[in-house]
Amino acid sequence: MKNNLFITILAAASLLATARAAEPAQRNALRAPAYPLITIDPYTSCWSASDYLYDSHTTHWTGQPFPLVGALRVDGKVYRFMGIDAPTGAFDANFGGERHFSVPAVQRSADVQAMQTVYEFVCGPVALTLTFTAPLFLDDLDLISRPVNYISYKTRSLDGAAHDAQIYFEASPACAVNNAEQESVSKSYRKEGLTFVSTGSKEQKILHRKGDQIKIDWGYFYLSAADNGTTQSVGGAMTLRKAFAANGKLDGKAASADNANIAVARSLGRSVEAEGMVMAGFDDIYSIQYFKTDLRPYWNRKGDSSIERQFALAARDYTALKRKCGEFDRELMESATRRGGRKYAELCALAYRQAIAAHKLVEAPNGDLMLLSKENASNGSIGTVDITYPSAPLLLYYNPELCKALLNHIFYYSESGKWKKPFPAHDVGTYPQANGQTYKHDMPVEESGNMLVLTAAVAASEGNAEYARKHWTELTRWADYLVENGLDPDNQLCTDDFAGHFAHNANLSIKAIMGIASYGYCARLLGMEETAAKYAAKAREMASEWVKMADDGDHYRLTFDKSGTWSQKYNLVWDKLLGFDIFPKEVTQKEIAYYLGKQNRYGLPLDSRRQWTKADWIVWSATLADDRETFEAFIEPLWNFMNETVLRVPMSDWYKTDVPAHVIFKARAVVGGYWIKMLEGKYTNNK
Repeated sequence: MKNNLFITILAAASLLATARAAEPAQRNALRAPAYPLITIDPYTSCWSASDYLYDSHTTHWTGQPFPLVGALRVDGKVYRFMGIDAPTGAFDANFGGERHFSVPAVQRSADVQAMQTVYEFVCGPVALTLTFTAPLFLDDLDLISRPVNYISYKTRSLDGAAHDAQIYFEASPACAVNNAEQESVSKSYRKEGLTFVSTGSKEQKILHRKGDQIKIDWGYFYLSAADNGTTQSVGGAMTLRKAFAANGKLDGKAASADNANIAVARSLGRSVEAEGMVMAGFDDIYSIQYFKTDLRPYWNRKGDSSIERQFALAARDYTALKRKCGEFDRELMESATRRGGRKYAELCALAYRQAIAAHKLVEAPNGDLMLLSKENASNGSIGTVDITYPSAPLLLYYNPELCKALLNHIFYYSESGKWKKPFPAHDVGTYPQANGQTYKHDMPVEESGNMLVLTAAVAASEGNAEYARKHWTELTRWADYLVENGLDPDNQLCTDDFAGHFAHNANLSIKAIMGIASYGYCARLLGMEETAAKYAAKAREMASEWVKMADDGDHYRLTFDKSGTWSQKYNLVWDKLLGFDIFPKEVTQKEIAYYLGKQNRYGLPLDSRRQWTKADWIVWSATLADDRETFEAFIEPLWNFMNETVLRVPMSDWYKTDVPAHVIFKARAVVGGYWIKMLEGKYTNNK
């Protein structure tokens, strides 16, 4: 009897867990500045910058064309749900005036979750749910490297009757070249039980082009679907759309064609409900040039895989991954709401894919894992330390190994002797060529502090400092540099380099003190008690001096020498998170109270010089608050900006706080810094 009761309880619990897993995440009420669609890496990055998916061409994060077109044919009538019924660029020179996808669907909603963007449409008598999914689970390196995203669809009859339906997806050669003047070649074939259509440049100058506001022009963009029930073709956009509108299928043209669009069509049959998916992906062949060695993407690091195999694996895993993505989306929304409120959670949901897809995962020749950032819309640098610093909380929260992967190349650069200065490099090149620093200005205090703090954060996440032990010589050199030069920095840049050089930077001084404290923290974990005590004492001595130098009555100054100035002291957050307690508690209390009186409609300015701000630093400064209500008081204006900005680009981190407009930056990795509040909770729970 007891066994039966136990089984009954277990079964009930299982059913409850299953039902719980099936629950969708709460809808994100944020109107995204741009909606993430395909997010694989800095090059394969497709967004919708419109409220309605069918109101404009989809674009690359740069704003250049990345045109995807989608349509649902119901009982012979075509409804366009993605893209516009117009040429997708110079590739469609013979498009003509004829239109076959002129009738748009009616979009009912758009919902951005961490791993999925979900649209709801009405297409005549049929409802369509369209979901873009990137299964970026940070604890699975092969999966986050897999260069395949899903576009899934589900139809439902609105009148209870069965309807005959087919769905169509099209991509332009613009998805695989940098500009419309470049010649491309497209083809179609079948392999691994899948249908493939692909497009890429003719020249294939692998890793040749470098820079910032550019797209990839080597490798191949793919659409793929199950062979059964799929037709495919390559050709002119007008020809492809005309065939689908007339017959609900494509002609299966398999021959290679120059400058041709690619398309797949799926038959949904005659039914009341139907569902399925197609896949989109990119094979870049080689991803990064690292000190003159060309590196393959992590998924093919040994050269023993193929893009077709990656698509086959994605098809095999689809059902399980789609369910897991839904569970992750719901859990993130719930846990982030508990930590920082609903609007904070919605910002995190929008930031997740952007932060990850601004990196490329590769393996160095020495076996090091490297997650290399691209400075999108800021200068195109690769592996920038002061991009790593704000983006790291996301990775520290989910997988500290990936935070190490943000640091490994900088340690190697110094330890190999290629970089000879007594502080870390700013970067290792211009994406995708990581052959040595190309930025013209060093950031000695900034980058030293960043590397030391993040090494300590890795130690806090792992509960040991073995990673620090591995790099102790360089960490010691950088800590000693900060002891000598960090308290009152000379005329140099900090991470907010758009504001220019200036001396006596009080917030940069805090970073130096946090770097020294971080070194002492790692020394203590390594059992080096004398060293730990020495550097902790030095950090406290410097903090005491800082308080006297920066004090300006009811707040602390922007620079030590200028009364009447102020700035966000976001670097103080590590004193709280890592439990250093170097600075007196009243420093943060005084700053937070002062900040609350300085906010504008769209947030807290970075400092007293201008009305602009940085979104990531607002979240860091807000995390200094001791209660959620105050934290949310800083987050709501940031949410308002993202919801109301009139310049529709992937989430910007540099924007104006008095008008709804960003300043240059977009689609950058630094929005991973939003997880600093989540990290606070993780570290608190670990203590």
